[in-house]
Amino acid sequence: MGLYGIHASIGGGVFNAISEGEALGCEAIQIFTANQRMWSVKTPPETDVASFKSGWKKSGIKKIVSHGSYLVNLAGANKELLEKSRAAFFGEMQRAHALGLDSIVFHPGSFTGGTFEQGVKNIVDSVNEALKKFKDFRPKLLLETTAGSGNSIGGKFEDLALIIGKVKRKEKMGVCFDTAHVFEAGYDVKGGYEAVFKEFDKVIGLERLNCFHINDSKTPFASHADRHEHIGKGLIGTEFFGKLTRDKRFKETPMIIETPAENGMDKKNLDILRKLGRKS
Repeated sequence: MGLYGIHASIGGGVFNAISEGEALGCEAIQIFTANQRMWSVKTPPETDVASFKSGWKKSGIKKIVSHGSYLVNLAGANKELLEKSRAAFFGEMQRAHALGLDSIVFHPGSFTGGTFEQGVKNIVDSVNEALKKFKDFRPKLLLETTAGSGNSIGGKFEDLALIIGKVKRKEKMGVCFDTAHVFEAGYDVKGGYEAVFKEFDKVIGLERLNCFHINDSKTPFASHADRHEHIGKGLIGTEFFGKLTRDKRFKETPMIIETPAENGMDKKNLDILRKLGRKS
């Protein structure tokens, strides 16, 4: 069994995410450290940070990761937007470090207006620049697998391996494996469970798989269309999730549900994962 959890809200204060996770019996949670749809955001007050850390210490939550802003595009060709993205990314690093989080999940980005090669260079330069400025940075930076649509980077394991290979402080880099994205990108997790993880290990290394986003898929295999669905309600199905939750290689890996926001569904999805994880 992995460390099951949800994306918890920081509404009313970042510390409230702890109580939401606790109420659902989460062993891991994911949060936004600030409003993910605004460039200019406020840093949590020191009192909120202290309450967050205190609540976490008293809870049964083992690991907490943040998800970077959806506005950030470190692969972009537009210089003005790239600089804004780099500033926002560094701000995310500062907040995650202050909160003592385990890692930051972020999308590699899109090379719209440029080339794939330039997009990769922009990502690498952005990460190298940030880590050079922040020498004592504690969390890991996790590149998220993508569905591979359009000009997005990350639809192939090789994309992520290429980026990691060019980052100077490789020990700070890892991967967040989104089950829906990988399926939609053309990796047959449904029919070839072990083959997919064998390929991941060969190309990137399983030691860098530091988080899962646990989502079923509304769209077909290799559709390159990113649409999440509740566990067992989509086109991946429960057999895969059963294998994943029972995989001893990932027993200490956060498994964060990112299914559609509907009343009561986080609990139902967690209950399904727990049940699948108990089956022999």
